[in-house]
Amino acid sequence: MTVRRGPGRRPGSADTRGEILAAARRVFAEKGFDKATVRGIAREAEVDPALVHHYFDTKEGMFAAAMRLPLTPEQVVPLLLEGPREEIGERLVRLILTVTATPETREPLIAIIRSAMTHEHAVTMFREFVTNALLFKVADTLGVPHLRIEAAFAQMFGVLMARYVLKLEPMAGADPEELVELLAPTIQRYFTA
Repeated sequence: MTVRRGPGRRPGSADTRGEILAAARRVFAEKGFDKATVRGIAREAEVDPALVHHYFDTKEGMFAAAMRLPLTPEQVVPLLLEGPREEIGERLVRLILTVTATPETREPLIAIIRSAMTHEHAVTMFREFVTNALLFKVADTLGVPHLRIEAAFAQMFGVLMARYVLKLEPMAGADPEELVELLAPTIQRYFTA
């Protein structure tokens, strides 16, 4: 006798969260960040969208978990915006250097950067996520033109490339505090000029 399952979502397995993340990686890779939806990811994982929301509050949080990013926009945006505006450059530089200081948090980020350099889908996904989920939220909250925040991001992106991908010396071996002192005034200019 064959037992037929009724309508509705399938029951959760022991690793439903992992299955959702695997489905999210496939959907983000295929559609990019902007066109991926929680419903589409739930459909791919064969679960109810409510179950996706149970594990992940937002699409941004799911993306960060699926890509194994060390921080989510929900964590980064408040860190940047809390405190005096004239110190945002320092907070941004310090945050990026702190997040990339250890291999556990640096390696997933560098892996995405490397993928974005060679794969069209990866660059689209990375660009959409960084601009829409992070940069433009900060820029709009501060009333800063998008070009200015993209210029600040480009500067820090270059620092990460020089420090961790190309391993240019003395950048690669520089003390983080020395880099904060060197870079923060330049980054600050993008937010206040």
